[in-house]
Amino acid sequence: MELISEKNSPRTIALTTYGDLELSILNDMPIGRQKITTWVVPNEKREKAYDWLQSQITSGRSQAFIVCPLIETSDKETMKDIKSVTTEYENLKSKMKNLKFGLLHGRLKSVEKNKILDDFRNKKIDILVATPVVEVGIDIPNATIMVIEASERFGLAQLHQLRGRVGRGEKKSYCLLFSNFHSGTAFERLKAMEKMHSGFELAELDLKLRGPGEIFGTHQSGFGNLKIASWSDYELIKETRNLAEKLI
Repeated sequence: MELISEKNSPRTIALTTYGDLELSILNDMPIGRQKITTWVVPNEKREKAYDWLQSQITSGRSQAFIVCPLIETSDKETMKDIKSVTTEYENLKSKMKNLKFGLLHGRLKSVEKNKILDDFRNKKIDILVATPVVEVGIDIPNATIMVIEASERFGLAQLHQLRGRVGRGEKKSYCLLFSNFHSGTAFERLKAMEKMHSGFELAELDLKLRGPGEIFGTHQSGFGNLKIASWSDYELIKETRNLAEKLI
């Protein structure tokens, strides 16, 4: 039995749709969960976004996540502009001296991670700078802002999952997607986050734009070598699957 929630990735949905698995679908948000206002923020508006972030925290007594893809800055030419948590943590501490920061990533020991999360939950930390380790299993009702650096490097399902770390309390919540992309497929994907709040819809769009990856393999995106069929032809796939089950 495969459990499909509204936050699953296109590859998970593809594996379930095309594989020999029964499934259950959870497509409703928890009671009381609010929609999160999402903005794609170009680089030229970064400083204004930081000013807004500070005002939200100081005036509203809220807390924020800032998620970066890397732990440390990469030496690879194609990734030199991608922000890391260690560098961004120091940069933002010097920029927002009136706020308290925490740093969280996968190389920390479990006891250190738990201490940081407890401090964040108990409002001893205003902004938690983290890698995507915060993607699941963290419930901080007072956290109302999620900032994601290099957001184009994440799949829509993962962005939706990260966005779900806020909006868990009564306060209005926001998600800011920082990106240097202003056109093309990457930008189209990010702009969809402003309008779509359903994980299923986002996963289907990601499936259409990025592909399901390998059914028998490890690639998380890309298209197979189908000549005629479409990965999104669900009705035909469902009919074929039902026929195959009868024959078996």
